[in-house]
Amino acid sequence: MTDTRPETPATDFTALFAQALNANPTQGAPVLRPVPAQVSPATLPQSIVPDTSAPAALPVGHEVLAELRSRASMKIGEAAGADASMTEQDRRQHGQSIIRQVVSEWATKYAASGSDLTPQQERAVREAVFDELFRAGRLQPLLDDPYVENIIIYGDKVRVDYADRPTRTWDPIAKSDRDLINLINHLARMQGQGERALTPATPNLNLRLADGSRLAASAYVTPRPSIVIRRHRTRGQGLDDLVRWGTIDASLAHFLRAVVRGRKNVIVVGSQGVGKTSLLRAMAREIPSSERVGTLESEYELHLHEDPEGPEVVAYEGRESNGERGADGKLQGELTLSDLFPQLLRMSLRRVIVGEVRSKEVVPMLHAMNEGEGGSMATLHARSPQLSIERLATLCLEAGIGMTEALAYRLIAQAVDFVVYVRLVDESELVGPDGKSGRKHRFVSHVMEITGIGEGGRPSYQMVYAPREQDGHREPRAVPHGNISQTCLEDLVRAGLDRNVLQNRWGSWGAPLETVVPL
Repeated sequence: MTDTRPETPATDFTALFAQALNANPTQGAPVLRPVPAQVSPATLPQSIVPDTSAPAALPVGHEVLAELRSRASMKIGEAAGADASMTEQDRRQHGQSIIRQVVSEWATKYAASGSDLTPQQERAVREAVFDELFRAGRLQPLLDDPYVENIIIYGDKVRVDYADRPTRTWDPIAKSDRDLINLINHLARMQGQGERALTPATPNLNLRLADGSRLAASAYVTPRPSIVIRRHRTRGQGLDDLVRWGTIDASLAHFLRAVVRGRKNVIVVGSQGVGKTSLLRAMAREIPSSERVGTLESEYELHLHEDPEGPEVVAYEGRESNGERGADGKLQGELTLSDLFPQLLRMSLRRVIVGEVRSKEVVPMLHAMNEGEGGSMATLHARSPQLSIERLATLCLEAGIGMTEALAYRLIAQAVDFVVYVRLVDESELVGPDGKSGRKHRFVSHVMEITGIGEGGRPSYQMVYAPREQDGHREPRAVPHGNISQTCLEDLVRAGLDRNVLQNRWGSWGAPLETVVPL
């Protein structure tokens, strides 16, 4: 093994939302401006991307690190016990000093055995011990790597998905399954997210890590512990950044700004890991800072409440149960998104943003979009923009409130203005004829307008942006198709849209999409 461093009464959501959202919109006209060409970290040529996939070797095994951790932990505990006023920050700072002392004493004895450590090696040992005590242990190098997208763990099998290179295997994160569960519970304690823990009573755990990554873990109901960590490599990006990274072009960025400022309701859809949250976050940053917005998430991923230049945000996060059940059979302590929605709507909000719609929260969300001023947004898993309508309808029917198919379709048609579809093309395992490795491509391919009730009572729609193929030229990314309802167009023009943008048949993508296999 290579060493590494570190059921309550039904709520009248319609009436509630009508009372909560009652302010007049204020909006400024956006400016269409050119954005300099640039690439995202995922698009850097292989030759200039630092290869951080191999863990840095330590001069000793993890058995020694475990002993050093035990010594330092004992001293840190004694110091904390002697000073009851010590904060967590004080504990960390004092812990660094103790770790330095413990490692220095050990290094002196280690050198007496004839094996001197370099300053870099001794520092690596100190950092590894600190990671074991205060951070994520052997997981930390992966969490520190800006190119890591997903960390997938099944017992001692570890797979890492990168943005800039093919998937690779990694050394085990823990010595045993028990140690792995202990590590995950250590992370849960450090995050301070209520009573979340991985135990026989609560065999499933979902939490947010300090860097914004989302961790999902299962044990006791699986043969071995299974963990997936999905990382958000970017958190402060705006629409211009997405232009530079090739997710959207300048004309689409201008259109989306007008959509947000024109208070249109938007659902961002796509498959898992495609970048829906990143796009939603970038669009939300276009909301005027004078507005009051509510966000609702299972785990904080949007982090809009941490943006000093953004709007005023009331951020709600769901809570998992403590594993116990009450007399009614419900899990004690659990707060789902649908549980939190009524309170959120009492917060005098202008918009509501749902991080991801997965369950019966879909009904109050659609009511929020339908009855408010507009401008609410959410993400949704769907394999195409058209299938997003069916997905929303299915969730409505599964909500268990007596919803009919006809009513679900009507609610969707009245609530949603636009569906933005994000596509992922993963060619990181492919090699082109020129010998160059492929990479991952994330881009918006469709913007679909919901135009009302159509044939058979289903929502009608038209593509405002979509791929285009003409005269042997194909553009798989979203380009204008000139389809948009007159009323909606007028609203967007008032919000600053230059209608000429919608006349550019090939958009403003510039260079063609460089794929190994033509799309």
